[in-house]
Amino acid sequence: MNFLKRIGILALFFLGVSWAVCNFQGLANKGEFDSIVLNFKQDIAITEVENKINKISNKYNQKIYFNSEFSQKERVYVLKGNKNILKNIQQSELKELTDYIEPNYQYHTLEAVNDPRYSEQWNLENINIEAAWKQAKGKGVTVAVIDTGVSRVPDLQRTEFVEGYDFVNDKKDATDDHGHGTHVAGTVAQSTNNRYGVAGVAYQAKIMPLKVLSAAGYGTISDIAEAIRFAADNKADIINMSLGGGGASQMMEDAINYAHEKGVVIVAAAGNSGLSSASYPSRYAKVISVSALNANNEKAFYSNYGVGVDISAPGGGQDKKILQETIDPSSGQAKMAGFMGTSMASPHVAGVAALIRSTGVKDPEKIRKILEESAREVENDKLNYYGFGQLDAEAAIKLAKKGQFPLRLDHDLLMKLLMLAVAYVFTALFSKSIRFTDLFHLGIVLGSCGFFLLKLVDIFDVPQWPLRLVSSPLGQWGNAIQGSVDINPIFASVLIPFCLMALLLGNRDAKWLAVGTSIGMAGFLTVTIFTSPDLWLLSSGLVSQIFLGVNALLCLALVNLSLKES
Repeated sequence: MNFLKRIGILALFFLGVSWAVCNFQGLANKGEFDSIVLNFKQDIAITEVENKINKISNKYNQKIYFNSEFSQKERVYVLKGNKNILKNIQQSELKELTDYIEPNYQYHTLEAVNDPRYSEQWNLENINIEAAWKQAKGKGVTVAVIDTGVSRVPDLQRTEFVEGYDFVNDKKDATDDHGHGTHVAGTVAQSTNNRYGVAGVAYQAKIMPLKVLSAAGYGTISDIAEAIRFAADNKADIINMSLGGGGASQMMEDAINYAHEKGVVIVAAAGNSGLSSASYPSRYAKVISVSALNANNEKAFYSNYGVGVDISAPGGGQDKKILQETIDPSSGQAKMAGFMGTSMASPHVAGVAALIRSTGVKDPEKIRKILEESAREVENDKLNYYGFGQLDAEAAIKLAKKGQFPLRLDHDLLMKLLMLAVAYVFTALFSKSIRFTDLFHLGIVLGSCGFFLLKLVDIFDVPQWPLRLVSSPLGQWGNAIQGSVDINPIFASVLIPFCLMALLLGNRDAKWLAVGTSIGMAGFLTVTIFTSPDLWLLSSGLVSQIFLGVNALLCLALVNLSLKES
């Protein structure tokens, strides 16, 4: 019975932590303040209140004032101050004279990112990008921008670039001398959450700059076709071509088919002539052709439509354009600029394709199908203004994840096997003291890799989180429950092994589950250190790596301590 009680307590613990992680958002923002609120009790004589206020004002050399003309009745005062002043006042004699002394927190508009001009990007709101970002940000995906080149303007400094090529001037440096390509690249993957400028659709994706258009904005089919093949041969996942013209070309079509066969998703602008058919190269069967919407979700006046159009996306109009940072071609200097055109619509679709690709869907036809089936359908679209409908990033990511668990066999499977292997390497350190029971091996699996092969199972129209949970190691249970791409540091730490040890160490048999879990967790944390981890609440990079490394060592120390106590 004692053992069953412990199991019951353990189950309640996991349920409680899971509920807390799913429902508690407060930890994500500790709050910022530069002033303090003091609310004096009503039964304190006003003369005493004024006396205390004068003393505080003199002590901290700060004026204390009513928050507004309505504050006098409630005796609510405000004092400029930081955390140290707040702590001192809270611990002073004022504590007995006030109902509360607390930070005067600064609230703000509820935007998903901190880029100051993000609120001007109506186009990103139009495609429901914030909800999509909770699931995917394009990490690990390379988007080739076949255009006028791309310049590393300030708002692209944090965006990762891979080597491209300038086919106009036959050189490796594909710097933009026009401004169009940089603007397009910004829509795909502008640096985001950098407190500067604006945001991009798939801001963790990589950009491959391929210059095929001159400073005047013109280029040849031969250069474009070579750029397509270059992108395919150099591991681009998505190609965006915000360019076009008249006339079919066998050379171009062959290059497109070549890239498609190599698994590349190809997206192109439908054209700006207002004609009832898409221009080339968007007309080709293997290309996703994009028409443009204005800010009212209507076909933009300039956009081509009809034959060949597959989907529509924001392209802007005279009143509201697509804002991104680009260059001034006359000076080469960076500037924020609003452009409009199907050229601006196409990279929205390319960016969402990158988000879908980052969830593990690789086949270009599957990605096309997801984009088309998730698009917002427009009734009575007799002239095919919108193709399958209007781009919806949130719906696309949901559809990409529905009934499938994104197991990247070339990466995730290897990582899970490596985590399991490292856990057993750590086991060798304690092999003389360990009883290799079934519970021990179960703990190793739960802690290091989970029953990850279950991710290969397709089950439609049922809740997916239970299978995500079972198929994930304990360290990823937080994001499995939340459906987040960021690892939850509450789970990816020594906390769960410690609680297991505390509950099970006194049981001769069950304790081996705790020991195995702790070793497995050490294996998981160790491998995760080297995979560019993104931890919820913590910045990515060195801080996250130190956190994971320390917790891996603590897990091993916990095992060592428990075996000595045995």
